[in-house]
Amino acid sequence: DDVLDWLKNAKIPEQDLSKIAKLKDWDFEKMREEFEKRLKEQKERHDGGSHWIGTGGTSPFGHGGYHPDGVRVGGEGASRLASQVASQRRFQNLRNDRVLDTRTIGLALKRLRVLGKIGQQTELDIDSTIRKTAENAGELDLSFRAPRKNTLKIALIMDVGGSMTAYSQLCEQLFSAAHAANHFKAFVHYYFHNCPYDYLFDDIAKGTHVHTEQVLKDLDPSWNLIVVGDAAMNPYELTAVGGAIDFWFHNEEPGMRWLSKIRERFPKSVWLNPEPEKFWNIPSNLLVRRVFPDMYPLTVDGLSRAIDHLNRHQKKHA
Repeated sequence: DDVLDWLKNAKIPEQDLSKIAKLKDWDFEKMREEFEKRLKEQKERHDGGSHWIGTGGTSPFGHGGYHPDGVRVGGEGASRLASQVASQRRFQNLRNDRVLDTRTIGLALKRLRVLGKIGQQTELDIDSTIRKTAENAGELDLSFRAPRKNTLKIALIMDVGGSMTAYSQLCEQLFSAAHAANHFKAFVHYYFHNCPYDYLFDDIAKGTHVHTEQVLKDLDPSWNLIVVGDAAMNPYELTAVGGAIDFWFHNEEPGMRWLSKIRERFPKSVWLNPEPEKFWNIPSNLLVRRVFPDMYPLTVDGLSRAIDHLNRHQKKHA
């Protein structure tokens, strides 16, 4: 409680930002060792300054400061540049019972279709019936066909928590519409935070997860993938081994490698970004778009363009 109260009442002195230097010569292991060393040595609260773990100041360790690298302790970051976060992260699953404002999204999703003939010929084929009846000089000749049903399979993976919290309601509307859709042949969903690594969460609030490799084995390339996320994070999370923002989780492969594996498995894929496009030129977003070039804003127009892209891909490979 004392620590939480401290963070809520952090003293943030003004700083000369031009004097702040990045941890240019520190690798992740050195940064972690230094953080843990200072954590053991420090005996009291510290505000401002450039060395101890505290609030404000230019220290690479703490909360509410101005250093563009390092380890954030607790709370939500303002600049989104912390290399790692040393705190217990609590996330929530997206609700699937939203009905308000999901109608437009639902109508857009209905345009995702891969029609195939299923079962016996029990559906009246009106065009064929008219043609055959005309050929028979008006004598009725009924023609039947197998019902055409949507054979599309959708996998939806969503970034939650952190900077995505501001877009929870918008994402819940998309999730609700997709969850309620009954015209897909199959639908699955998973969660991640910032970047998918060794596993994806099926219930991120409870922390239950499945290995990403298993998901890639279970779902073949015929599935369509929709990724939802703002692609906003420290670039180290994408490029470094052990770069995952969770201080206590060590990823053996960089985030970019996992994104590449996912993209390679699902060539029919799009990325929906809830942030306005004017904010997409940050380093992490540019890195993500190297792997997922088909990124669209999570708006009605953006969703429509994403669906057009997927439908074109379906016809191209039909």
